[in-house]
Amino acid sequence: MNKILLVVAFLAFGLSVIAQENLPELNLKTVDGEKIKLQDYATNGKNTVFAFWATWCAPCKKELNNIAEIYEDWKTDYNTEVVAVSVDNQRSVAKVKTYIDGQAWDYDVLLDTNQELMRALSIQNVPYTVVVDASGKITYTHSGYADGDEFDLESHLESLSISKE
Repeated sequence: MNKILLVVAFLAFGLSVIAQENLPELNLKTVDGEKIKLQDYATNGKNTVFAFWATWCAPCKKELNNIAEIYEDWKTDYNTEVVAVSVDNQRSVAKVKTYIDGQAWDYDVLLDTNQELMRALSIQNVPYTVVVDASGKITYTHSGYADGDEFDLESHLESLSISKE
């Protein structure tokens, strides 16, 4: 019986990974209220790092601040853009614009207040990172953040650039 449950769990996990091969077709809003199609990121020919975060999440903010320090290199060396996706709910979303105005982030910031994108990608917690390559395929996911994780992410971005050559 345990083996059957293990096989079912493995298949369910495998199917969820397959289902998440591409970025879902959803619209989110910017902090200024502009509607953005996620598919525009999947088809713009760049590698896109989606960093899911919230104003109440200290590791999330640390990750985005650490990425900001090396982001210029990522743009030129790996043809990469970073999109910070806030999962703050309706009550705390007002803090997002205030917070990002005080940061030196050169990222697009999108709002996933209903956590629709989080659910579509089966994300349980923030911080969570998703990389979509230049062809629109999800190639990397990472849950949590510890100092130095941005360098593992950079290694993945570098591998995407090498595979294009």
